[in-house]
Amino acid sequence: MDFWDSSFWTQFLTGMLKPVAATAVVLMAVVLSFSQKLKLEGEMIYSVARAFLQLSAIGFVLEFIFTQENAGWIVLAYLFMVSVAGYTAGQRAKHVPRAKYIAGVSILAGTSVTMFLLVILNVFPFTPRYIIPVAGMMVGNAMTVTGVTMKKLREDLKTQKNLVETALALGATPRQATLQQVKRSLVIALSPVLDNAKTVGLISLPGAMTGLIMGGASPSEAIQLQIVVMNMLIGASTVSSILSTYLCWPAFFTKAYQLEHKVLSAD
Repeated sequence: MDFWDSSFWTQFLTGMLKPVAATAVVLMAVVLSFSQKLKLEGEMIYSVARAFLQLSAIGFVLEFIFTQENAGWIVLAYLFMVSVAGYTAGQRAKHVPRAKYIAGVSILAGTSVTMFLLVILNVFPFTPRYIIPVAGMMVGNAMTVTGVTMKKLREDLKTQKNLVETALALGATPRQATLQQVKRSLVIALSPVLDNAKTVGLISLPGAMTGLIMGGASPSEAIQLQIVVMNMLIGASTVSSILSTYLCWPAFFTKAYQLEHKVLSAD
């Protein structure tokens, strides 16, 4: 990739004509927001502009990384995605102590274990062109379920603290006393991932499958990849969400195994 090559920029600018033309549908949304007095026009324009800049920048970065043979670039890109995902998930569960750290560790563990298995089983070769997009999908899903898991666990402990304290008074350990709340938070967080797997291909064609078909691949090839994608998302999301409960629930208790009311009462 030569940034100083005029043909590169000609090709890039030509390719951006369609994305720019597609902003017409955003203008439609802005007009509707204005007519309905939703006051979302500014946020819509900002979101689209930010997405445009971010995707354009990452496009240049990926062009560079894909030409490199050093595996260090794969690891660096992966750790960057995990860091951003951990921060974002932690923001969702901001009232959980050390939420960003817990989310980051959980996402790292869930996605790295899943990726390791996929590479060992020769499902994907360890090259930037395969690993980075696949890791991005896993990290994104793990980020969502981890944030929801921690947030929902705290909310349930807050609303059901009397039940938990009763169990503790009867001799239950903190883990035993919060077992039902942990299960509920995991079920709620993982349900969308499982629902997508149940309805994939029936309601909508997923992004990976659609991209391959539009890129010229046969439907059978696209289906094979999508099955792999759905399996890896379930695996990574489950590991990440379960680990996040093990890492965050001690923060809800004192050293004397009593509920930490300061954590549960924070707004």
